[in-house]
Amino acid sequence: MKRIFLYLAITLSAPLAGATSLDVKTGNVIYRYAANNVGVVDFSGGESLTIRATTYKIEDIGSIKVVEEDIDDNTVEVVYSGPIATVIVAGNLAEYIDAEISGANVIINQSTEVSDNTCGEITYILSGESSDGSFTQIGSYKSTIELNGLTLTSLSGAAIDIQNSKRVKLSSKINTVNTLADATSGSQKAAVYCKGHLEMQGKGTLNVTGNTAHAISAKEYIEFKNCSVNILGSVKDGINCNQYFTMTSGNLVISNPGDDGIQVSYKDDVDRETEDTGTFTLEDGSITIDKITAASAKGIKTDNDVIIKGGRITASTSAPGSWDSSKLKTKASACIGADGNVEISGGSLNLSASGGGGKGITCDGNFIYDQGTLTITTSGGVLAYVNNSLNQNYTGNTDRLNSDYKSSPKGIKADGDVKISGGEISIVTSGNGGEGIESKAVVTIDGGNIKVRAKDDAINSSSTMYINDGIIDVISTGNDGLDSNGDMWIAGGLVMAFGGSSPECGIDVNEEERYQLYFTGGYILGAGGGNSTPSDSSKSTQAFVTPSVSLSAGSQVTISGGSVDYTFNLPSDLTSVNLGGSGQPGRPGGMGSGNSSSLLISVPGLVSGSSYTVKSGSTTVSATAKTADSSSGGRPGGR
Repeated sequence: MKRIFLYLAITLSAPLAGATSLDVKTGNVIYRYAANNVGVVDFSGGESLTIRATTYKIEDIGSIKVVEEDIDDNTVEVVYSGPIATVIVAGNLAEYIDAEISGANVIINQSTEVSDNTCGEITYILSGESSDGSFTQIGSYKSTIELNGLTLTSLSGAAIDIQNSKRVKLSSKINTVNTLADATSGSQKAAVYCKGHLEMQGKGTLNVTGNTAHAISAKEYIEFKNCSVNILGSVKDGINCNQYFTMTSGNLVISNPGDDGIQVSYKDDVDRETEDTGTFTLEDGSITIDKITAASAKGIKTDNDVIIKGGRITASTSAPGSWDSSKLKTKASACIGADGNVEISGGSLNLSASGGGGKGITCDGNFIYDQGTLTITTSGGVLAYVNNSLNQNYTGNTDRLNSDYKSSPKGIKADGDVKISGGEISIVTSGNGGEGIESKAVVTIDGGNIKVRAKDDAINSSSTMYINDGIIDVISTGNDGLDSNGDMWIAGGLVMAFGGSSPECGIDVNEEERYQLYFTGGYILGAGGGNSTPSDSSKSTQAFVTPSVSLSAGSQVTISGGSVDYTFNLPSDLTSVNLGGSGQPGRPGGMGSGNSSSLLISVPGLVSGSSYTVKSGSTTVSATAKTADSSSGGRPGGR
């Protein structure tokens, strides 16, 4: 009877002329042929039939029927319905697709013959819902996976497992919400895993939860474009990939990662382009990373550079620091951590860190900032490993601790140079030992508007500091405003630097190592327990004065005389610490009692040997300008 039924169904071909498709069903797989493209159906000994290039055993066929539905060529549809899944394969792909279905777990084997010379790229469309289902695609040629209102949770592995080492597009269809989660145990690397290159796109929404490891992972790169993805939680990284991560548009939110928010690694020795070696790049779009609580975790962590050209990043971490017992060093959390450089030429960043030693941005290479808006707040204290115990807020003397055994909170910390040429930077570090900007090499400021409020040094360089332009408004309540452990050159811009009470300084150069301060231009005001002053008139060509006057927050300090008439508007958030504190003597122009401060002023037009009037509030004093000061006082220069 079955053979007779098949014979009648196929030979009565007249109805096909007005129909849309012919469905051949084997198990839960339907091979759908366009009615006008079925052609001649061949029988072979009554045991099999061939439609186009695909041969079916009659014993495997459940039904053949004419339907009004159609399917585009090069398309495979997977429809989930609770405990079962149905796969519909376009007829032109029948010879290239082998589908295995167990309940709602679908494995698609894409033939190695798929190429531009055969059928070309295949699109897999996934829809429906299952609380015990999965999709696995195996192949060796690029493909697209389109999510069309899919809710899928796997109980045995990844929700989507792409075992394809080529480029795969994962697209959320417009106006759809798609939700994926993997099993709570197993060997899977992520809820969504791709063996090759993963390009995420589409104007729909994708929600992902990683219950065993990462939420989304790719063995090679991830490109993110024009889509909305929410990582709701993960046991390990929210997103993990190798080679590089690039985002050009869209919206990415990562919450509750068990480790880093985004980790970009580089694990081979192949000679590659720079962007192909563990680099994170943001060109546009929005990234939000929050609720980072794993010890020493990062919001964004890379084996190479972080490059930000535009877009927006909001990241916050409350993660504590940790002790690496194998490397014998402390490790602190950071919103952005790069093993290479951090280069910012646009966009907006809002970063917050509250754990022990926590940092806004840290990099092993250079920090380069050209344009954009950068706001950083840290509130954690010093992380220290003392007496075989890890302390998240160490308040003891850290000077004698090995540098590997301590980690201070910082807004920006670079092992290489810090170069700032424009944009807006605002940093507040309120915890013990918190520094604003630190370079283990050279600091160069060529422009920009920089505002730092720090517990420790506001801006610190281990080598030379150059200030050529820009607006620098820095306050330290417990150390120096500007602290250079090499020479400091100020050639332009507006510089207002306030340090703590004596022996801390507004402007501090490591004179103990015979480094010097040079003024060749700019509008400069330094105040605190003391100040370094220029001592080489052959190189320091702009004169300065060191008047003794009382200062008050939000007031004005005016210097006038000859061709000079300039007013400094003092910050309104100065404290008594910055304005004199204990009244101990400091550097030249040292503090007196009450709110008097060691004050250093230099503006263009000052002539050495000439007298100028300095007015602060109701106090007016006379001060003589000079280009060099041979005297010294207060404590030695920066640490």
